[in-house]
Amino acid sequence: MTTPSIEATDSRNASRHGKNAWLACGVVGATLLALIALGHDGRRIAQLAVLAVPMVLWLAWPLRSARMRRVRTVAVWLWAMGFALDGVARAYLLDTYQAAPDGAMVLGAAANTNARESSEYLRMHWRSAVIWSAALVVAGVLVGVFARRGAVAVAMPDAQASSVRTRMPFWTRSLVLVLLLVACVAYASKPWRRLHPVVFWTQWSQSVQSLRGAWADQQDMRDRSLAQAKAIAPVFTQAGPSTVVLVITDSINRDNMALYGYGRPTTPRLLAHKAQAGDQMAVLQNAWSVDASTLPALRNMFHFGLPQSENSENSKSSENNGNPPHLLALARAAGYKVWWISNHDDLAIEQQHARFADVVDMVNRTPGRASASLDGEILDCVQEAFADTSTDRKLIVVHLMGAHPHYSLRFPANANPFDDSVDAVETGLVNNGRPTWVRRFRQEYDAALLYHDFVVSELLQQTRSAGKPDEYRAWMYLSDHGQEVGHGSDRAGHSPSTASGYRIPAVVWRNKGPLPSGAAVQQPFRADWTGWSLMDLLHIQWSGQMPERNVLGDTYRWQAPDIPVAVESFSR
Repeated sequence: MTTPSIEATDSRNASRHGKNAWLACGVVGATLLALIALGHDGRRIAQLAVLAVPMVLWLAWPLRSARMRRVRTVAVWLWAMGFALDGVARAYLLDTYQAAPDGAMVLGAAANTNARESSEYLRMHWRSAVIWSAALVVAGVLVGVFARRGAVAVAMPDAQASSVRTRMPFWTRSLVLVLLLVACVAYASKPWRRLHPVVFWTQWSQSVQSLRGAWADQQDMRDRSLAQAKAIAPVFTQAGPSTVVLVITDSINRDNMALYGYGRPTTPRLLAHKAQAGDQMAVLQNAWSVDASTLPALRNMFHFGLPQSENSENSKSSENNGNPPHLLALARAAGYKVWWISNHDDLAIEQQHARFADVVDMVNRTPGRASASLDGEILDCVQEAFADTSTDRKLIVVHLMGAHPHYSLRFPANANPFDDSVDAVETGLVNNGRPTWVRRFRQEYDAALLYHDFVVSELLQQTRSAGKPDEYRAWMYLSDHGQEVGHGSDRAGHSPSTASGYRIPAVVWRNKGPLPSGAAVQQPFRADWTGWSLMDLLHIQWSGQMPERNVLGDTYRWQAPDIPVAVESFSR
């Protein structure tokens, strides 16, 4: 009569411990999910949740040893607090600065601070620190309390233990197995694994240290480039005020622009400008990038497409270490005040190009493809540059996100008029066998171009209306590279292996002086030769002038670039 009573008691204890264990899993998991959601959005919440799952599920695994249960409690608490610290730190940065921890602003601030400045910062912002620290403490207490309630293995006869273990429903066991398998795949994937707080913040710390070391080299390089530009002695050849705007966008394929004959109305405002401006605006019909990614494209633009070996022919300075001159350094040496206004967050671009400017305004503070900063955010900054009265010579460089993937983040919500549109473009894609997902990306890409048309047209309108009517103004617009969006293959995105990755728009406007027209605008144009044409717009002459590379000049001579893709003709 005693044995059944003991077995019943053991069974009840096992059931109670099991419920407590699942409650612990639920509370710890929900706490982690809430903290993750504080600092992440979209699919990254799911990715971080998957990475956090294994240790949470450990709470459901029965442990008999009291010592092992203590070890598990500590391990789960430390694990959870790693994710908690990550979420709170990110949430603080988003709330206070609308910035990500690996953004240029945050990395730059961390690399440029010391213990004294950190303490001063905390004294100034202690209220926010207290609020977020309190959230962290509450989470720590909650996780600590429930992590102690992990599953306990109850001592009982083998037959009875087997009976209790089999009471876990099949769907529960299946769900646990699926979650663990997904977690294994996540840890095997580098893009997922690097989001783990331990991995991310270790790499973040290394990035800060690397940035500190690189700054000295980059600043030294810029100083030498500025000295080189002064040695070249560029001169401004036109009297009176001068304002020139260079708009560089990202990932725009001219084949998707109505300005270039595309079937969807993606550029109505630029078409209106063209109708109004007449001969003052030239749309270069056959513009090409020679690089399918941003960093080499910008390097070529601002260094005139010259390799290091050509430097000796284009500079009198002996301190250049083989580097061709930088366009912004030459503009400053000629007397221009330079602005760099960007919706990109990229440390390499900032250090290699933007920091040559007198005024640097990096509007976007979230790096990478997930950044949702719209290009329209830069318009007020550009207007402030136009309103500046400290100089009568201005070069304003504007760097836009354009249609940089992800396309759906490049236009406002509910602003896709091509969504599920059954038009000639959609019909053509269907006839070419493009799958549904490619057609969906094409719709989003075209919506991004429609919003892009608004931003670019506003920049042109600002330039056209700035200053007095008789003051010289010029504007140039081009993309760093193109995109493949179902033009020649079943893919969407950067494409160094297809011509679509190199087909770009290029448009020039100026209020004085002739621009190419007629057959001249049909001439092929290379984006790496942009500097030669921009120097014409700036009215700058220098010892390294190569007029045969200036598409705006009468002596322009096309030379086909060497790109890693077969192009049937550069003239279409």
